[in-house]
Amino acid sequence: MDRTQFRGVMTALITPFADGKVDEKRYQDFTQWQIAEGVHGVVPCGTTGESATLSHDEHERVIELCLDVAKGKVPVIAGCGSNCTEEAIGLTQFAEKAGADAALHVAPYYNKPTQEGLYQHFKAIHDATGLPIILYNVPGRTVVNLGVETIARLAALPRIIGIKDATGDITRPVKTRAACGESFRQFTGEDGNALAFLAMGGHGCISVTANIAPALCSQLQNAWAKGDLAAAQAINDRLTPLHDAMFCETSPGPVKYAAALLGLCRYEYRLPLVPISTPNEKIVEDTLRKVGLVSADAVVRQVG
Repeated sequence: MDRTQFRGVMTALITPFADGKVDEKRYQDFTQWQIAEGVHGVVPCGTTGESATLSHDEHERVIELCLDVAKGKVPVIAGCGSNCTEEAIGLTQFAEKAGADAALHVAPYYNKPTQEGLYQHFKAIHDATGLPIILYNVPGRTVVNLGVETIARLAALPRIIGIKDATGDITRPVKTRAACGESFRQFTGEDGNALAFLAMGGHGCISVTANIAPALCSQLQNAWAKGDLAAAQAINDRLTPLHDAMFCETSPGPVKYAAALLGLCRYEYRLPLVPISTPNEKIVEDTLRKVGLVSADAVVRQVG
C-alpha cells in the first residue's frame, strides 16, 4: 500500500440536492470540476456532504457516483463513519467492494465511548474490512477526543494509516508523529491552519473551502511541496478570509451557499440544517468578491 498517495488537499465534497433528492448529475459534474481544478483527492459522504441525513441507500449511491468520476484519477476516501460499529463496518465493506481507495471514520458521536471503546470500535472495523482507514477526530461535533495514546495503538494496526485532525490543536501533528511514526498520514480538518499544519509535519488538508476554491487550495499545497514558502504564504493570506467566511455559521451552511452562488449546486439542504442567516449571506457574498472568486460588480444573490 502506497500511503504517500494520500497527500495535499482532498475535498470533503458537498452533496447537491434537487427537490429533496440527491442531484446525481450535478454531483458528478462537481466532482469532475474538482479534479480538473487540481485537488489531490476527494472525500464523499463526510460531514460536509450531509452524510447524517443521507439514507443508507443514498450514502452508498453517492460513493458510487464519486467513484464513477474519480476512480483512477485521484484517491477516493469514502466517508463510512457511524456511531454504530456494525453500520460502520457495513458501509466500509460496501466502499471496499465499490473500489474506494480508503475509508474515513469519524469517532463515534453521541455514545461518548471511553478511549478503550474508541479503540475497540476502530479495531472492529479494521478487522472486518480490507480498506485503509483514516481516523477522524472532531471533538466539537462528537464530544469525544481521540487521545494520542489511543491513536498510537490504532496506528499499530496495518490498515489504519492516518488521521484527519479537526481539534484545532496545532501541536497535535508533532505529538502524533512522535507516537505513530513518520509514515502515519496526518491531515488537518481545519482549513484555517492548513499551512501551519504542514509546517508542523502534516501531510495535507481534508478541506471544506476547496469546494469553492479548489485551485487555490491545491496551489497552496503544491507550493509547500516545492519548498516555495513565499508563494504558499501569499495564497494562505488570500484564502484566510474565505476560510473564516465558510465557518461563519454551522458548516456546511456557508460553503453550500457559496457553491450555489457560483452555480455549482442548488441552495438546498436537509433538515435540521436550514439556510444561513441574511447577515451571514452577506459575509459570504462579500468574501467571494474580496478573494476574487466573483468579480467585484457581479450580482451573486440569485441562487438555485
